[in-house]
Amino acid sequence: MIVGISPDLPHTADLPLPSELTLRVFKPVVAAVLRRYWRISVHGADHVPPAGPAILAANHIGLLDGPVLLAMTRRLTFAMVKHEMFTGLLGRFLSYVGSIPVNRRVIDTRAITRSVQVLRAGKVLAVFPEGSRTGGDVAWARGGAAYLAMVTGAPIVPVALLGTREPGQTRDQLPRRGAQIHVVYGQPFGVPRQGWPRRKSVVGEWTALLRERLATHIVTAQAETGLALPGPPLRLS
Repeated sequence: MIVGISPDLPHTADLPLPSELTLRVFKPVVAAVLRRYWRISVHGADHVPPAGPAILAANHIGLLDGPVLLAMTRRLTFAMVKHEMFTGLLGRFLSYVGSIPVNRRVIDTRAITRSVQVLRAGKVLAVFPEGSRTGGDVAWARGGAAYLAMVTGAPIVPVALLGTREPGQTRDQLPRRGAQIHVVYGQPFGVPRQGWPRRKSVVGEWTALLRERLATHIVTAQAETGLALPGPPLRLS
């Protein structure tokens, strides 16, 4: 089976760039608010390339993951966000800051094309390969990050997020005020850029490698920071 769009696609030259002005304005504000409520430590920030495209592949444990990652990354960062979040005032805000809605139940070619356009413009894109909030150990991973790296040649930076949810909390709860949060960037790695066809089996192989590297990085980050993952989110009966 072959995944992709066509020999020369995704075409992105005619797409409008995601709005950067709103993101630039709100990023320091969000960072200040987060630091006011929680103790946030950033490790390995130099692993994020200072210029050019990059994909931040992070584990996903809590509601704060996206805001923390985008606010604490030195470079301006856009994010892929599940399309269910794009409703009401929150949805309007996410659109204003250039977040990319993605339908996780299908191969969302619109989200893929938009993400490729961001990377081809030399920007940073945040992706959560697990696809939903979990225990954070990356027991599985979706193929989006690997595929985008194959299309654009952007390096992948593994990111461990620790403390954005505490043990015994549901997936929608926030850590207590003053809790410690760690953002740990790992050594970037490359995926060979490939033209058409990009076969599902090849994407799967690189996705498995990405999952393994991210999972290993998370184990290392826990040892280095002394903060463990919270375990699976509490399910309310």
